[in-house]
Amino acid sequence: MGKLVLTTFLTLDGVYQAPGGPSEDTRDGFDQGGWSVPYGDEDFVRFVTGVFDRAGAFLLGRVTYDIFAAHWPRVTDPDDPIAARLNGLPKYVASTTLTDPGWAGTTVLGGDLAAEVAALKERTDGELQIHGSGALARSLLARDLVDTVHLLTFPVVLGAGRRLFPEGAVPTAFRHTGGQVTGAGVSVQSYDLAGRPEYGSYQLPENT
Repeated sequence: MGKLVLTTFLTLDGVYQAPGGPSEDTRDGFDQGGWSVPYGDEDFVRFVTGVFDRAGAFLLGRVTYDIFAAHWPRVTDPDDPIAARLNGLPKYVASTTLTDPGWAGTTVLGGDLAAEVAALKERTDGELQIHGSGALARSLLARDLVDTVHLLTFPVVLGAGRRLFPEGAVPTAFRHTGGQVTGAGVSVQSYDLAGRPEYGSYQLPENT
């Protein structure tokens, strides 16, 4: 059975929206797109390439799918490890409105998302990977369907934008499995889902 692995880029204040360019995702009037680009050094590229090396299939939300579909089919270098996998491996997009995807190898998931994703995990050889796709990621995290999370946190605060863990997110505990900080200062941390949080107290006991 494959694992469902989420890789997401976040700001220090938890924003995931439009890391790759000003026009990538301007919903809600967001005008700070492209905030991850200045930090894309060799350490960053090496980690992301390593993630893609483990992919067996991709699961994407509609916004991220449209961004990827407009870019990666135009990258035809067979030695580009990310383009080769995105263009060559199966892609699944969660959407109730997309009917005729133009990117080869794409299947639209429009039914019971939890059941369809669970079935995909069963039949994927290698990792079923989510990249970006914040709304989809939030939905799957809330259903405990994500096995591993790679959080790449960039040293920037935006003060606006869509957040991966908004108010009302399902309380969730994670187990840290590894991490590094890139030369440009991006904190790359990996976590496995560990169930619900546990709670304690630092309060001193009352004197008796």
